Amino acid sequence: MFFKVKPIGFVKKLKDGRKCIEILEEYERALEKIEYFSHLIVLYWLNRVPDKLRNTLRIKPKFEWTPELGIFATRFPARPNPIGITTVKLLSRKGRTLLIDNIDAEDKTPVLDLKPYIPLFDKPKGRVILPPWVLRHIKEHHHSHHDLSFEEILKMVEITSEFRDHTTNTS
Repeated sequence: MFFKVKPIGFVKKLKDGRKCIEILEEYERALEKIEYFSHLIVLYWLNRVPDKLRNTLRIKPKFEWTPELGIFATRFPARPNPIGITTVKLLSRKGRTLLIDNIDAEDKTPVLDLKPYIPLFDKPKGRVILPPWVLRHIKEHHHSHHDLSFEEILKMVEITSEFRDHTTNTS
């Protein structure tokens, strides 16, 4: 089964280093009233992930305290469907351009969809539990990952397993 997805816009890095999302002209009317929201959920295609890395199933981050992880237990960009998701602060809208606080996507990254952030629907219910290695990573490295390129992120992990036939029992 295949799905056809096309971008609605692209991330753009401005001359001053800030980033914005430029929506394609055909979708400008879809932005009506978006400026009334303070935050947006952005789905984007991690277009710099090479096809061969889309078969990655496991990685070993290069921090000694982090175990080998299945790709779905990570935020690593190389995955079967390299879709990024993040919540950004919307600073302003000017026509088809959305000025945002920051986004962990590179210049020219295709944007697939936008949704308004609504805490009632988007904030997790109940207590959020994170494993110890994630808590340590957040404590020690949260500030250093926001403007890394895909190549820089790739250097932070070791890919430990390639694609396996879906009928293989991996448990």
